[in-house]
Amino acid sequence: MYIAMNRFKVIIGSESAFEAVWKDRDSRLDEVPGFMEFRLLRGGTNVEEGYTLFSSHTVWRSEEDFLNWTRSENFRVAHRNAGDNKALYWGPPRFEGFNVVAGV
Repeated sequence: MYIAMNRFKVIIGSESAFEAVWKDRDSRLDEVPGFMEFRLLRGGTNVEEGYTLFSSHTVWRSEEDFLNWTRSENFRVAHRNAGDNKALYWGPPRFEGFNVVAGV
């Protein structure tokens, strides 16, 4: 199993708009071989630096399935308007990928 996460620093006051982008987008993940689960996570707010932390969290059967998705037309469609929302972010997203080594 493989977990892919992107961390987003969202400018304070833009949280609802950021969440709407994710809720309304056509990700097509349910059409992708190996996709298991998606969650959008909202973390704490860093008032001093002016952002709220979010993370997109996807679970895949394997790292290969995830990489195949990143090379697919479904990936291009899901991310085609990503640049339209730059004003919501405090810097670029940060990707983190993990192979699961233990679990329940």
